[in-house]
Amino acid sequence: MRRSLITPLVSRALLAVVALLALVPVLFLVSLSLRGTDDVQNGGWLPRRILWGNWPAAFETVPLARMLANSWVVALLATLLTALIAVPTAYFTARAGRRGKRLHSVLLAAYCAPPVVAVLPLYFLLSSVDLTNSVVGLALVNGLANVPVAVWLLDGFVRRVPIEVEEAAWVDGLSVAAGLRRIVLPLVVPGLVAASLVCFFLSYNEFLFAVSFSQAVSSQTLPVGLSLFQGDRTVQFGQQAAASLVAIVPVYVLAVLAQRSLVGGLSQGAVK
Repeated sequence: MRRSLITPLVSRALLAVVALLALVPVLFLVSLSLRGTDDVQNGGWLPRRILWGNWPAAFETVPLARMLANSWVVALLATLLTALIAVPTAYFTARAGRRGKRLHSVLLAAYCAPPVVAVLPLYFLLSSVDLTNSVVGLALVNGLANVPVAVWLLDGFVRRVPIEVEEAAWVDGLSVAAGLRRIVLPLVVPGLVAASLVCFFLSYNEFLFAVSFSQAVSSQTLPVGLSLFQGDRTVQFGQQAAASLVAIVPVYVLAVLAQRSLVGGLSQGAVK
């Protein structure tokens, strides 16, 4: 009886500690957003004097609203492109035998390469089609860059679908493409949702491509805007913290709302 009572209490206490540790960086950002530069440099966890001016000043220093909208548009378009490419690709890697394994290995090997090696060729490619300083160009690059991640996540879901179900559909006259659309795709929806969420977060937080391909304010994303608070000699820590909270709060809300789909989808795909 005692063990049955103590075990849930210990589990809840451990979960509370983990949750608190996860919230510490966010709470510290809140503290920084309410402090002046001198107060931040003096150290400490709590502000000596609350300064609300960092929040309106952050929106005046850089166009945060425009950059936040650009980040969401880029992430949504990139995620859509990734899903359109990753679903048939994952189907091929899971069903094509040796050729599928080779493609799977090539995709993962390409993703392991440092992204900086692709910046210069991608810049010239985007320039040739006039997509630099463009939200569409950033979405195109991010969408293609995240395909290996989505394929890696979806491959396990496709392998869990019994091939006999597809074979029965083929006997009934369905083509391979129709079988993928009408048989396999509905069964891998949890994995597709989880993979889409992961790719959305990756695109939303991406900085290297955004700072390399977008010099115009009209197409810059929020990670680029956060870097603009750093001057030659000073850093506006309070304003940067306020802008960081503006950036992460919508994503935190999305993650909380979609946590069941994200965790459930990833855990299902881990079992083959």
